[in-house]
Amino acid sequence: MHENALIPNLFRTEYRKIVSVLCSTFGIDHIEIAEDIVSDTFLTATEYWSISGIPENPTAWLYTVAKNKSKNYFKRNSLFQQKISTEIKYASNDREEFEIDLSQKNIADSQLAMMFTICNPSISKDSQISLALNLLCGFGTQEIADAFLINKEVVYKRLQRAKEKLKTEGIKIEQPTVSQINTNLETVLTTLYLLFSEGYYSTSQNTILRQDFCLEAIRLTTLLIENKMTNTPAANALLSLMYFHSSRFNARFNEKGESILYEEQDDKLWDYDLIEKGIEYLNQSAAGNLLTKFHLEAAIAFWHTKKQNTDEKWENILQLYNQLLQIEYSPIAALNRTFAFSKVRGKSAAISEAAKLNLTENPFYYSLLGHLYTDIDDVKAIKNYEKALKLSNSSSDSVSSTLKKYIDQLTEK
Repeated sequence: MHENALIPNLFRTEYRKIVSVLCSTFGIDHIEIAEDIVSDTFLTATEYWSISGIPENPTAWLYTVAKNKSKNYFKRNSLFQQKISTEIKYASNDREEFEIDLSQKNIADSQLAMMFTICNPSISKDSQISLALNLLCGFGTQEIADAFLINKEVVYKRLQRAKEKLKTEGIKIEQPTVSQINTNLETVLTTLYLLFSEGYYSTSQNTILRQDFCLEAIRLTTLLIENKMTNTPAANALLSLMYFHSSRFNARFNEKGESILYEEQDDKLWDYDLIEKGIEYLNQSAAGNLLTKFHLEAAIAFWHTKKQNTDEKWENILQLYNQLLQIEYSPIAALNRTFAFSKVRGKSAAISEAAKLNLTENPFYYSLLGHLYTDIDDVKAIKNYEKALKLSNSSSDSVSSTLKKYIDQLTEK
């Protein structure tokens, strides 16, 4: 691989690993130091490789340089030594033997510890997601800003406040105990769920970025599955859900970036290998008696991998939504349940059902009504699509483009 492509690729895959290990080694108070060391490592790689060429094993080269830079920093910073030297484990009693463990096992352990640290209830959900993207996934502030559709400075301040909060609270980066897992695993799973949703449901035009977010959420959830302490039915259900949704990613948008409704998707573009993985983890999630929202959403997503419209399919989806809304109500779940209701009971009955929701500030509510009124009362369908368009965030995003297309189609009838 050419240097111009290799370094960004390594930055994406290795930055997060080295940062996690250094943060675990140095402690929460020194996150910025860890980030600076790793950033300087990649800067050195860029400069050195441009002159001497790419080494035979670029990853090992990066690890060696990161270790050496960590040692050099440790040796020259007496204040750093005084504050945390007693907390760091050495390979021997000689400080010259100070070593950074970048073995695959320690990388996985460090990322798991970081995951539970970042997903601390003391900081907001948005901050948890931003920190996860930044520290665990290696995304920069601009990429995070693009995903959230907010200003880069807002993301920067959010990250800084979150880091300071963790320091103030004295949160330690350490392997979670059984008690901590029982208490905080649901928070971790929810953060990973929201991270995946940021990619899957994002209105950003950057398709590659959206897919990267989804892949990172899958990677982090897989880390939970690979650790016997966090390999729970709920974690398996979440991973199953992610695989089912990801299987249809390439069919959700056309070449213009416009979203494609489920019924109009080309199932030849679905990834059936991912569907098989989803089924595998859904089966594993059946252990135990606990039924979570992840189980129900994974089961709903499973039925959506069956393209054919059958009474069995939509009746199952409707009943699963009924259960989901009892566990945790959300406007989107209620709207999706109404769509399933229309498939079972018909559009006219679903219009009455939708009216009960009264989500008058939600563009998806009017988009659903537009769909339900189509072929029953096209004038009302157009009015509802126009309301949805007015409430949507941007006239240039994929959702707005799709709404305009439906209005045009109805107008031309």
